[in-house]
Amino acid sequence: MDNLLLAIIGITALISYKGFNDLYFFRKYDFHIGSIRSGEHIRMISSGFLHADWAHLIFNMLTLYFFGPVVIDFLGGFSFILVYLVSLVAGSLLTLVMHKDDYSYRAIGASGAVTGVLFAAILLNSNMSVGMLFIPKQYGIPGWLFGILYLLYSIYGMRAKSDNIGHTAHFGGAIGGYAITLMYRPDIFASDTFTVVALAVPIVILFIMERTGRL
Repeated sequence: MDNLLLAIIGITALISYKGFNDLYFFRKYDFHIGSIRSGEHIRMISSGFLHADWAHLIFNMLTLYFFGPVVIDFLGGFSFILVYLVSLVAGSLLTLVMHKDDYSYRAIGASGAVTGVLFAAILLNSNMSVGMLFIPKQYGIPGWLFGILYLLYSIYGMRAKSDNIGHTAHFGGAIGGYAITLMYRPDIFASDTFTVVALAVPIVILFIMERTGRL
């Protein structure tokens, strides 16, 4: 296990734990549209190190633990960190754009960054199997199919607004991980064109829906 991956998990756990026990700290660094638009841009990054509770933290860090090594094996530790941070910022930027007029909107969590790592791993190894919940990976579904279903579910969640999940950050993180991975490995366009195009379809659908006012 790469030390950089363990460092991200450890730092996120410590900051999240601080937030669990210090509401002032939590509110000072969470993602809050009103505060960000008034100049507190640090929240676009700091919010990715805060979580709502232990279950939220553990789920995100376990996902990172399982898929982070794939990115590290293919791209190296430094590039993995870059994928993580770019995805985090991409998730925050898309959330800011989509909710810019909702000054009370708040969000926290590493989901955008983790989703970016997940999608980077899918691009780098599209034949890997992704397990669902407690189903072992050998009985899971292909990574590329999981990626498509995940993004389509995120679009549904963004439209329904029926839960507290930050679907917009997930989608932004996925776009960030998708884009930077292809920048690092443009050969994937030729070696795995199907996965590149398949994962681009729901991204295009999202922006068409946004442009036509359907979100």
